Amino acid sequence: MRETARGGEGPAAARALGVYRLNADDAALVEVAPGAHAWVQPEGGWWVNNAGLVTADHGGEALVVDTCVSSERTRRFLDAAAAATGRAPIRLAVNTHQHGDHTYGNHLLPESTLIAAQEKARDGIVADPFFSGVPRIWEPMPDWSDAVLRPPALTFRSSLAVHLGRRRVEVHHPGETAHTPGDAVVWLPEEKVLFAGDLVFNRVTPLIFMGSLDGARRALDWLAAFGAEAVVPGHGPLPSGEQEVRRCLDEQARYYELVQRIAERGRAGGLTPLQAARKADLGGFADWPDAERIVLNLHRVYADAAGVEMDMEAAFADTLTYLGGPMHCEA
Repeated sequence: MRETARGGEGPAAARALGVYRLNADDAALVEVAPGAHAWVQPEGGWWVNNAGLVTADHGGEALVVDTCVSSERTRRFLDAAAAATGRAPIRLAVNTHQHGDHTYGNHLLPESTLIAAQEKARDGIVADPFFSGVPRIWEPMPDWSDAVLRPPALTFRSSLAVHLGRRRVEVHHPGETAHTPGDAVVWLPEEKVLFAGDLVFNRVTPLIFMGSLDGARRALDWLAAFGAEAVVPGHGPLPSGEQEVRRCLDEQARYYELVQRIAERGRAGGLTPLQAARKADLGGFADWPDAERIVLNLHRVYADAAGVEMDMEAAFADTLTYLGGPMHCEA
């Protein structure tokens, strides 16, 4: 992974390092392997994601992994991608799952860009409950008011292979619900680079309220089996090197184990998810951003254990009660 440009270095120095930096939030397009870039947005609470860019081995065309929640953030990403590729056309975009922080910027992609996703992710994008009329439960609220819902036109069930010149790009579904029902990763087998979407949160509290705790835990083993040398998480900083990748996956596994223990104790004691969350000691995870997600995650585990649909409205209401106010967002 190339070194990130330091403050005071100009655009030419940044380009020499393979880093393209755009404006106030200090987001950067970082080259993690030849022809593979991560768009890393510094932690800003909910709705602030990472994305990716892959170019053909000979240049001349590109693929992007996800967009961003707002037009402003998506334009920064696409401007950085254009600078890095000499404005190579974006032939394909892959949405790693249905959530708006990874998809609401789809409408800013060129009309000629084909958007792909796992079939259940497309279903989720079409039926997105947050796209219009979302209550003001974040502060400040992200602004996607000018967005036009643009679902993927190409779907797959388990895997998809894309060829950018001689560069092979694979897209895989873990085979079950994990973060969401329609998760996907983008894998570069020659470069050993994995764009993991929200199957990986690096030192940011993971979220499974629209997924499955059991599936998310199994997905970590599935991810480890790729043997990636570089992983681009859906949220959080880039792990640097194989040891950091392993640390990242292990920490996330320990968080899921903690959620399971809290849920088991809470259910055995007749506690609601909110009561269980309030009694829980999150240990080192208490300092991770968006720690209030423990409430949403417990609602998911409780609902799955009871074999019922999760009450989304009640889960968010409990989260706001747990926090004592709106959730943090700088998107």
